Amino acid sequence: MTNAFYFNLILFFLVAIIALEVLAKKLRWPPAVAQLMGGAIIAFIPGLPAFEIDPALVLVVFLPPLLMAGAYFTVWHEFRRHLVGILLLAVGAVLFTTLVVGLALHAFTPSLPWAACFALGAIVSPPDAIAAKAVLQRVALPRKLLVLLEGESLLNDATGLVLYKFSLVAVLTGAFSMTGALEEFAWLSIGGMLLGGAFGYLVYKTLRYLHDTELMVLASALPGWICYVVGEHIGVSGVIATVTYGMMLGWHQHEIMTATARRRGAAFWEIMIFVFESLVFILIGLSLRGVWERISQADKSLADYSLEVLLVLAVVIVSRFVWVFAVDALAKIFIRSATTATAHPTWRESFVKSWAGMRGVVTLAAALAVPAEVPGRDLMLLCAFAVILVTVLFQGTTIGWIIRTLKLKASHERTYLNEPQTWARIEQAQYAVVSKLAYDEQGQLLHPRLLEQYSYRQSLSDKHKNDAMLPDDIRKAHFNVILAAVAAGREELLKLHRSGQVHDDLLHVMERDLDIQEIAALHTRG
Repeated sequence: MTNAFYFNLILFFLVAIIALEVLAKKLRWPPAVAQLMGGAIIAFIPGLPAFEIDPALVLVVFLPPLLMAGAYFTVWHEFRRHLVGILLLAVGAVLFTTLVVGLALHAFTPSLPWAACFALGAIVSPPDAIAAKAVLQRVALPRKLLVLLEGESLLNDATGLVLYKFSLVAVLTGAFSMTGALEEFAWLSIGGMLLGGAFGYLVYKTLRYLHDTELMVLASALPGWICYVVGEHIGVSGVIATVTYGMMLGWHQHEIMTATARRRGAAFWEIMIFVFESLVFILIGLSLRGVWERISQADKSLADYSLEVLLVLAVVIVSRFVWVFAVDALAKIFIRSATTATAHPTWRESFVKSWAGMRGVVTLAAALAVPAEVPGRDLMLLCAFAVILVTVLFQGTTIGWIIRTLKLKASHERTYLNEPQTWARIEQAQYAVVSKLAYDEQGQLLHPRLLEQYSYRQSLSDKHKNDAMLPDDIRKAHFNVILAAVAAGREELLKLHRSGQVHDDLLHVMERDLDIQEIAALHTRG
């Protein structure tokens, strides 16, 4: 097949993304489900060649930007507050699932080496960041639960890939050192954080000197890939390096990026992430044909593998339930004995946390990368694809229904300022600046209309600061504002956010309005 054919195939995939997205909305499915099924159907279209996926290429192309996008919008206050819970899922649950899958599979198939059993466990153990984001963004959850699941999806790939690496080494060499594995894991994690932090610091120091919007957007996006590539090359975790960089950029972007760059960058990332997420699930579906052909040429038939596949599926799902409910039960005991005011997790939250274990591109790429000489490679491929299909198609489509049935609602676990209260604080700061700049040194009023406008806005927002919602007539953006007032408002907004009084979601919404005001002022000033 020519390169032109593959280019035309990519265009076809992009058209398919639009059609499948519309279909998903019509059927009220998570888009990931429609795209995965669409890819599987496309794979068996007569005349199309078998689509071979290079696992290393898939990881380096798709994983860094999708991880970075998730890290960029991570809520720092909540991430730090729930770091222990996130690590218990991202490290503890992955280790537990790997162990249980390995033990169960070896007990059922003693001829399969121990290391190969644990390699399969490591392949299917980490829930996928892309799959989790694609499903969770469509449902409403209590804030703590959402933070735990999103935080887990950012960090657990590193745990799973490290376990996978050591298991394969043990299979191929017959040697394994627990001490060496722990030291390697520590180096991968700490080294990844240091590398990501170094790139974050470098971008923080240099980005403000780039005055061209396009260069600023590009210079902030490229390090996400570079962190991953450099990290994998020097032997540290590229996943953790990318996540660390994304979190640093998300925290400092309010200070180092211009309003125009932030808005254009947001549009750029929204389109790119939408396309990348959709392509990932289409590629997973396309890989079904290759997996099917490999299994058809294997020594055992598909039916002969059925019991092992069903066993792995059951263990993957049940082990997460066991781990989550056990950890949450211990948390309840600890909270009760500590007599703190912290709310303990309910069984409903534990159930949803257990059910939200969708697997995706990392599981598939790891299975495809298993060398041909590894015992049980065909079983690994089949189990990996079965786990992805069941968790995305079954758990992904039913999680919304389960949340509604269990009557879990979106909520914040602490009290933040609402939109009217935050606008009251911002416009008070803006009015204070305008009231000074509206007069010259002799005290003569130079800008009466601006002073009147900001005085009116400040008094009006103060009047409605205790309302649940702002009236429609004062929601509209006021584009004809001066830059000093916008800067004062932004400074006040960041001050409220940094002190923990404003949530990240509201920060992004209100900063968007301030950016629009700033862009309009720049155009007006000429």
